[in-house]
Amino acid sequence: MMVINPHPFPNRIRFSLPLLNRSITTRGRGGGRSSCSAFNCRSVSSLISFTWDDVVQASQPDYAPNDSSDLSGFFENIKYCNRGSSEIKSEFIPLVIEDQIVGYIHNGFFDDYLRRFKDVFVFVPSDSRFGTNVTLNKTLSTPEERTRVVGRVIKSLAEEEKELIPGIRNELYPVKPSFGSPPYFSLERAAAPYFGIKAYGVQMNGFVERDGKKFLWIGKRSPMKQTFPGMLDNLVAGGLPHGMSCVANLIKECEEEAGIPLSLSNQAMSVGAVSYVDVDGYRYKRDVLFCYDLELPGDFIPKNQDGEVESFKLIPVENVANVIRRTCFFKPNCSLVILDFLFRHGYIRPECLGYLDLLQSLRSADFS
Repeated sequence: MMVINPHPFPNRIRFSLPLLNRSITTRGRGGGRSSCSAFNCRSVSSLISFTWDDVVQASQPDYAPNDSSDLSGFFENIKYCNRGSSEIKSEFIPLVIEDQIVGYIHNGFFDDYLRRFKDVFVFVPSDSRFGTNVTLNKTLSTPEERTRVVGRVIKSLAEEEKELIPGIRNELYPVKPSFGSPPYFSLERAAAPYFGIKAYGVQMNGFVERDGKKFLWIGKRSPMKQTFPGMLDNLVAGGLPHGMSCVANLIKECEEEAGIPLSLSNQAMSVGAVSYVDVDGYRYKRDVLFCYDLELPGDFIPKNQDGEVESFKLIPVENVANVIRRTCFFKPNCSLVILDFLFRHGYIRPECLGYLDLLQSLRSADFS
């Protein structure tokens, strides 16, 4: 097994692959501007075009002769998924339902888009417990009423300004103060970051072991996907919709995304979770990803069933690690799930300089 070498951090290695060392400035969704370099070029992921040949090339140990296999690229991945200084976060105000904070709304998003819906949203300028906050009109007393009325607002905003909340997919996420608690209402998935609600999902590492060497099945997202089109992904992943358990959702996604039958998917092992908080413009993305591992038979070939995955490739684990460290080919949060896999399967060891700092960075986000 190849292990990440315990060398000091060198300067970042530059590559000739598409967009990896180009600095770009773009307007982020929902306000604000962002500067994009090697790793944060993911915020303009629709501009990235690469092939499996590019992926294989970047994964090779000898592709960058001076590469010491250090951990700095992994730190950059974690940092990207957790953007947003305390100053930027202070621009968001709590969304309070039934005396519980369930989300965060940017004050500009509220003023520009939500304040006019006075029969739905109520601005509270001062509160002894929560300070300035936003809540729902008290006449909306049931989860069903709240879901229906807030959904109508989201639909209205999407019709007025199509780029404001892109990717509307008519899939509901539960809005609740913590995992496992009853939902106060449900919200369109694409709107979740604009209300700063905690969102949950499942992601699975599908691996094969041959002659003592592990390989990961990696998917390449369809170029027609609304988010991160054409980028690399875990074998199976999906958001956790309202009313569905993690296991049920994983089994469903296994069949839809990779054609994995129940006889295999029910062997997937729950191995923990990763979490991150990404603040960008009006979006306050608070996600928890429940992680699973599934060892697949050597002769299994994944076959996408729902059109969301363009193709798959089986790649040695250490080569996947190289792609994550060196490029911005992966959908950002997938890097965290695979990084967790690298720790658990011994590809990153305590001898690596920065081991504990990297582990703490990966585990430091809020799971509540």
